[in-house]
Amino acid sequence: MPRLLAAQAVARTVTKALEAAGAPAPASVAVVLADDHELTGLNRSTMAKDGPTDVLSFPLLPPADFPPHRGQDPATRLRERTPTFVLPPGRRPHLGEIVISVERAIEQATAGRGGQTGDVSWTPAEELRLLVTHGVLHLCGWDHAEPDEEAAMRAQERRLLRA
Repeated sequence: MPRLLAAQAVARTVTKALEAAGAPAPASVAVVLADDHELTGLNRSTMAKDGPTDVLSFPLLPPADFPPHRGQDPATRLRERTPTFVLPPGRRPHLGEIVISVERAIEQATAGRGGQTGDVSWTPAEELRLLVTHGVLHLCGWDHAEPDEEAAMRAQERRLLRA
């Protein structure tokens, strides 16, 4: 699998998105770089969808554990927060995992089907940064199922990618 971004660039991208989403700090997030085969299996087993996808997020905390944001469905704020689990000193709460198909990122970018709208022609590294950002926002309670929340999430992604 080709290396698109240095580990430090991935870590910076994760950190910026966590800060923007109001995640607890310090915290940990796992970023798994995979291929279409792995994402196809995960997409089928977790989302009941056939075929590969570019990124899947597996949050460990509910959206109500993060600050509210523009476009968020108010009903998500009504759910109970996760009971605080006391960690040993120096341990970070783990927020979840993001699994990204590097193969899909490369294909989308080189075919001019990258970006949020699927019509952006940019480098595979830029597409990977978007997918990392997108995945982290999902871990922190952001979604794009409804038009208002999609607009807010896409705007947040654009801000973070410009930073």
